[in-house]
Amino acid sequence: MLKANKLCMRYDDVMALSDLSFTVAPGEIFCLLGQNGAGKTTTINIFLGLIMPTSGEALIDGISAKQKSARDVIAYIPEVVQLYGHLSGLENLDFFSRLAGFIYTEEGLKGLLKKVNLQEEAHQKRLVTYSKGMRQKVGIAIALAKKASYILMDEPTSGLDPKASVEFAELCKELSADNVGILMATHDIFNAVNIGSKIGIMREGKLVQTADTSKISAQQLQELYIKTIN
Repeated sequence: MLKANKLCMRYDDVMALSDLSFTVAPGEIFCLLGQNGAGKTTTINIFLGLIMPTSGEALIDGISAKQKSARDVIAYIPEVVQLYGHLSGLENLDFFSRLAGFIYTEEGLKGLLKKVNLQEEAHQKRLVTYSKGMRQKVGIAIALAKKASYILMDEPTSGLDPKASVEFAELCKELSADNVGILMATHDIFNAVNIGSKIGIMREGKLVQTADTSKISAQQLQELYIKTIN
């Protein structure tokens, strides 16, 4: 599982994270809610090994996120998926799969794109013609290609139209059913309830509330969120 164990992160006189602890089990979708500056992205960056915590530790299947071997089982979907615009979806998937050490036949690549519900007629089109939702699907296909056990996502539903948001939610639930764990930083309360299995509300670097989405509605979460951040 992913495990944050008393993570602290200090930038000069600012505590970006303070004794942050939580776990994300295989197949679980844990959504971190909070205002800008609450520490959500800092948390994700620590699991990605991009920054080192001041104290505490981030573990991936029991191995420190500082170790490359731990990061081999995770994938990252940023708010804007960075792919090569002059390449097609299929070519991007092939390139990034090879970069991670996985080689697929063309049929295998097409199978991965179909699994994330990218329409077949788009497979050979250049990425510059893709919508944000379509680019995300390629990003998730890359995560599947590298056989990631966990996917970290930063504001993945930002800027998606309603249809793309529904498709994204369905895809996350399919990943969960395949035992992929997801840690998602988001501002979107509705999608957090719809997609997530657990919610964590952050404020000033601390996890101040947690909730099971099977026991809370979007309206109740919104009220709890507003009460928590004020």
